[in-house]
Amino acid sequence: MKPAMLFLDIETAPDVVWTWGLWQANAIAVKEHWYVLSFAAKWRGDDTLMVNGLDDYKGYKGGKSTELKLLNDVWTLLDEADIVVAHNGRDFDVKKLNARFIEYGFAPPSPYKVVDTKSDLAGVAKYSSNKLDWLMKQFKIGAKMPHEGFDLWQGCMDGDKKAWKTMKAYNAHDVVLLEALYNKISSWIPQPNAGLYEDRPTCPNPGCDGGTLIKRGLARAITRVYQRYQCDTCGTWSRSVKSEKGLGAQIVRT
Repeated sequence: MKPAMLFLDIETAPDVVWTWGLWQANAIAVKEHWYVLSFAAKWRGDDTLMVNGLDDYKGYKGGKSTELKLLNDVWTLLDEADIVVAHNGRDFDVKKLNARFIEYGFAPPSPYKVVDTKSDLAGVAKYSSNKLDWLMKQFKIGAKMPHEGFDLWQGCMDGDKKAWKTMKAYNAHDVVLLEALYNKISSWIPQPNAGLYEDRPTCPNPGCDGGTLIKRGLARAITRVYQRYQCDTCGTWSRSVKSEKGLGAQIVRT
């Protein structure tokens, strides 16, 4: 049994505001708050890539007219997930979705863990940039899909069919890149323990497709010593839950 891992990316519309000018502009007031334009998602181990925009729902009349229906589909996916993987997911995707869920009166989905390929990677490695496109190019495993810039977002907000088609392709491609990045770094970043979902000793990395745990010395805590292991497939390190009998400090400072 593996944890249900969901790769997720969303696109949002900007706030529409009044300002006195363009340079160092401060908003005087908000005419229309941002909303979710589209989402793309994929379950680990499943080849199906899901991507929905507001225009995919019955009753779409431009703007955020069908946002509630889109959010209901995202909420259902989150409710089924044990782990959600997103780039800048903790500060953006998850919080943005939570803001819209609260606005519409949703109850919280069942609890899930978040793996953030941006902040979690930044915690263990220093790159010139942590942007998805930069990392993909540096690792030579892909690049974000080019587009016309803000005009694409404007076209979607105006209900342009061509813009919607491009936006959803762009959103979906980001999830493809996200999974590729996760596969590259999964053994390096902190993650939920996959062993909690198994009834046998297994690699704790939920991104590992199954490897053998090899004994690799001892892990020494403050007063206990534990058997240490390394996965022979992904290289992830782990240790036993129980300490080794007869090893460790016999006297503890009080």
